[in-house]
Amino acid sequence: MPQQSLIQPQEIEMFYIMPTLRRELAIEMKNLGLKQNKIADLLQIKKSTVSQYVNNQRGSKIEFSIGIKQEISKSAPKITDTLSLIRETQRLIREIRQSCELCRIHKQLANVPKNCEPEAVLCFVGDNHV
Repeated sequence: MPQQSLIQPQEIEMFYIMPTLRRELAIEMKNLGLKQNKIADLLQIKKSTVSQYVNNQRGSKIEFSIGIKQEISKSAPKITDTLSLIRETQRLIREIRQSCELCRIHKQLANVPKNCEPEAVLCFVGDNHV
């Protein structure tokens, strides 16, 4: 059997975490009563993409922990323009890294060694994960 190629943590973020993060934000915004057009504008995505997110047709390959979902719930009402979108997205990505959610998802999706830990592969700087 050929060896599976390694998927780096950054690829996990790009291909799995970001779509799921957008999906969760879209769902939270919809729960806040925003219309799909407004959600699309705020998240800077197409209205059809919002529809796919809220109908679980896109961004549903991974599931976030309850803690991360709670953070997303806090962020959704704070997104009111492009700057707040960037700020909240970056805050959530930092939270996903620091909580070891990225590591959990990476191990779930990629063929990483069982002993792969943030400190061992330098996904860790000081008290914070990179």
